[in-house]
Amino acid sequence: MGSGHYFWAILYFASLCSASLANNAKINFREKEKKVLDQILGAGKYDARIRPSGINGTDGPAVVRVNIFVRSISKIDDVTMEYSVQLTFREQWTDERLKFDDIQGRLKYLTLTEANRVWMPDLFFSNEKEGHFHNIIMPNVYIRIFPNGSVLYSIRISLTLACPMNLKLYPLDRQICSLRMASYGWTTNDLVFLWKEGDPVQVVKNLHLPRFTLEKFLTDYCNSKTNTGEYSCLKVDLLFKREFSYYLIQIYIPCCMLVIVSWVSFWLDQGAVPARVSLGVTTLLTMATQTSGINASLPPVSYTKAIDVWTGVCLTFVFGALLEFALVNYASRSETAGASSRRSAGPGKAAPVRGAHAGPEAPQLLQDLALQVPHQTMF
Repeated sequence: MGSGHYFWAILYFASLCSASLANNAKINFREKEKKVLDQILGAGKYDARIRPSGINGTDGPAVVRVNIFVRSISKIDDVTMEYSVQLTFREQWTDERLKFDDIQGRLKYLTLTEANRVWMPDLFFSNEKEGHFHNIIMPNVYIRIFPNGSVLYSIRISLTLACPMNLKLYPLDRQICSLRMASYGWTTNDLVFLWKEGDPVQVVKNLHLPRFTLEKFLTDYCNSKTNTGEYSCLKVDLLFKREFSYYLIQIYIPCCMLVIVSWVSFWLDQGAVPARVSLGVTTLLTMATQTSGINASLPPVSYTKAIDVWTGVCLTFVFGALLEFALVNYASRSETAGASSRRSAGPGKAAPVRGAHAGPEAPQLLQDLALQVPHQTMF
C-alpha cells in the first residue's frame, strides 16, 4: 500500500507539471503586448505633452542621442547650391514612464507605428529647403519601447538641403555640405541632443555620385543662442571632391583643340585670305559659344573662377591668331604697294607725284603718243 501511495503521488505531481508547461506554452505574447501597451499608454496614464525626466530621473534636460544612415546622395547642384540626400534618421532617449515587465526576458521590446502616442523631440533640419517621408508600401517609420523605458525612433526621409559653395577653384574645388539638426522649441534646459557613441554617421558602401566623390565626413555640435534662449544643435559636414575627368573631356580638351586649330592659319599662304579669315572667325565664335555654355551651368558669382581664367586665356590665343593675320595681311599689302611704286618710277627717277597737285604732263604725253602711232602706221 505504501508503494501504491508513492506511485499515485508521483503521477499527480507529474500531471501538475505537464499542465503548468502546457499553460506556459499557450501564452499569447501578442496579447501580452496589447495589455502592456494599454497599461503604459492607456487613457489617463501617459501624457505625451510632458517631456521625460533627465538622467536618473532628475529634473535635468532630457538627453536624446542621434545617429543617421546615409542611403544615397542623388544630386549636388552648383547653380542652386543645394544637394539631395536620402537617409535613415534615428533618435533614442529614455522615458521612465514607459517601463514594463518583460516576462522574464521573453518580451524584448514593443513596436509602435504612431509617433503621436509618445513624447517626441521637436527636432528640425535648419538648412532644409524641402523634404518628404516615404509611405510606400507602408509608412517607413517605427518606434520601439524597451523594458527599461528606452525609446528608439527610426524613420526614412528624403531631404533637399542648402549647400553654400565657394567656386573660386572650380572645377578643381572641394565643397563642404552640412546637415544641421536642432531643437525648435525646447531650450538646452529641457532638451539636449548628443551624437550616439561609437559610429553616429554611417554611409552606404556603394555610394555613387555623378561628378563628386565623398572624401570624408565630420560630426560636430552647433548650439545656437537667440533672444529666446540657447538651443541644442548637431551637424555633420560632408566633404565632396569634384571629379576632374568629366571636365577634362568636356571642357579642357575641346578648348585646347580649338586653340590648335586657330594656329593652323599660320601655315596657310598669306594670300589665302578667305580661308584664313573663315578659320579665324569660326574658331573665335566656337570658343565664345563654349565659354557661354560653361557659364550657363554655373551661378552668376561676383568673383573670378579658375575656369574663367582658362577660357579667357584660350579666347585670347584664338583672337591673337586672327589679329596676327590681319596685321600680316596689312603689312604685306603695304610692302607690295611700295614695291610697285618703285618699279613704275624706273631706275634713277623719282616716282610720279599723286594727288591734287600733280600736273597734266603725264596725261598729255600719253595723248600725243596715241595720235602718233596710227599716223606712222598709215605711212
